[in-house]
Amino acid sequence: MFALSVVLLGSFVLGSIPTSLWMGRLTRGIDIRQHGSSNAGATNTFRILGWQCGVTVLVVDFMKGFTASFWLSRLAFQLGSGPISPPAWDVTTFVPIACGFFAVLGHAFSLLAQFKGGKGGATAAGMLYGIEPISISIAVVIFLAVMFSTRYVSLSTILAVFAYPLIQVFFKHVIGWDIDPSVIILSSIAAAFIIYKHKSNIERLLAGNENRVKSFRPSSGLANQDPEFGKAK
Repeated sequence: MFALSVVLLGSFVLGSIPTSLWMGRLTRGIDIRQHGSSNAGATNTFRILGWQCGVTVLVVDFMKGFTASFWLSRLAFQLGSGPISPPAWDVTTFVPIACGFFAVLGHAFSLLAQFKGGKGGATAAGMLYGIEPISISIAVVIFLAVMFSTRYVSLSTILAVFAYPLIQVFFKHVIGWDIDPSVIILSSIAAAFIIYKHKSNIERLLAGNENRVKSFRPSSGLANQDPEFGKAK
């Protein structure tokens, strides 16, 4: 149990790295949470800082989840006697999912950003790629199809994470794949958490005033509001 506690704490701290916040301060001297959608995530980074910064934040946030579930979780089996397996669950599956989920929690409630982080989509994708890449690959296809057809990143994320546990249920009960129940349960919890974090986006979608992706250039509106925007600080 000590080993499990250590890797879960490490995963939370790893997830707490506020990539977009640091990127905004490093490149433009701004707090990205005060601009655009006020979200400390890759989508708002794309909108405010441009595609180069957005891609960097997306990759780093993805790797936070992947590193926690694929690599950091393995330390649990090297520290002490290893974690305790929950009844009827495969511990080799449970621990990576738990580590990845704690990385998502760290991203959303960052220790290094006054507990005001992002919504966890990219970190959750990285977590799930480290556990079971086929189902998440299908979810990514759903994300891209919806995003390019509607230009709504929020809608794309919501539909993709909603579909992910359903894809796993299909593979397990229709195709006959051997997917541990803990994968489906914790994937569903992660999906519900991410959808909840998008509640403001859902309200804007229903009201018809959600922001669409229109350009991969830095926000011109911010430059108009702040003459120093874009200059090194």
